[in-house]
Amino acid sequence: MLAWFTQLADLLVYDLVGLSSQSAAGGALHFFVEDTSKIFALLVVMIYLIGWLRAALNVERVRDYLAGKPRLLGYGLGAGFGAITPFCSCSSIPVFLGFTTAGIPVGITMAFLLTSPLINEVAILLLFSLLGAKVTLLYALTGITIGMLGGALLDLLHAERWLQPLAANAYRRGVSQAQTAANHSSIIDPPGMSWRQRHQFAKEETLTIFGRVWKWVIIGVGLGAALHGFVPAGYLEANLGEGQWWSVPIAVLMGIPLYANATGVIPVLESLLMQGVPLGTTLAFCMSTVAASFPEFVMLKQVMQWRLLALLFALLLVAFTLMGWVLNLVTISG
Repeated sequence: MLAWFTQLADLLVYDLVGLSSQSAAGGALHFFVEDTSKIFALLVVMIYLIGWLRAALNVERVRDYLAGKPRLLGYGLGAGFGAITPFCSCSSIPVFLGFTTAGIPVGITMAFLLTSPLINEVAILLLFSLLGAKVTLLYALTGITIGMLGGALLDLLHAERWLQPLAANAYRRGVSQAQTAANHSSIIDPPGMSWRQRHQFAKEETLTIFGRVWKWVIIGVGLGAALHGFVPAGYLEANLGEGQWWSVPIAVLMGIPLYANATGVIPVLESLLMQGVPLGTTLAFCMSTVAASFPEFVMLKQVMQWRLLALLFALLLVAFTLMGWVLNLVTISG
């Protein structure tokens, strides 16, 4: 089925437009048309199917459910919830405020906040379809591990003292209420939604999420196409592709001024791997772009003091660099 998108790109770029497959422009435009059509089609189908299955999930009850869990389990649940919710780093902030209002420990909340922009089910399914199970599993495990370890560290440092007054006051009220209220709620609404209701929910979620991510897909595929078509063959591999120790921190720093969500960055990841950049360096760059960008930290300033922002920023840079070194060591030596 995926061959259809290659045939469509062949028809549009080489037959109708008349570009040569050997030219930089032809290669770049072919990459753009093939990946854009493929990702858009996969997005619509996958978001709808996942939305249909998730029609009974109640985000408020998930929040309340997390409030009463042991810390270690809570870190895993927070990171897991972040991985299955289609929030970018900016749209995660209202959920962050909801978690603090419920009195959920800041470490569990941060595990969610760190994981949510890095991983979502749409990105995972796209990554699997484009690059296979190995890269997808490494990406998912790395993102969840960063979320859990980051949350545990911030709890250890009592990071709630560095929240902005609005978030800090909401957290204190939530803790007080949680100490006096028993929690017996379920994260799933009682069954009984009709097929029509599930279809309506899935359709609305598809339109909402697609409307939010399509521009990032265009930007991501466009950058990937430029790398694929116009960067000289072997250039990136020669400069970032031999696993030099400095290549990973440089890739992390290069990603900071940029911004993309996990869906839009996948074509860039694909193109970098095709250019010969090692897996660890590629993932470090893409994760930095998604979770450690300047636009995200401007938004987070609404709920965090500078000290917590600086700590979170440093934590992410160190985590991405260590992850890149380890993956490069494993994949290059293997």
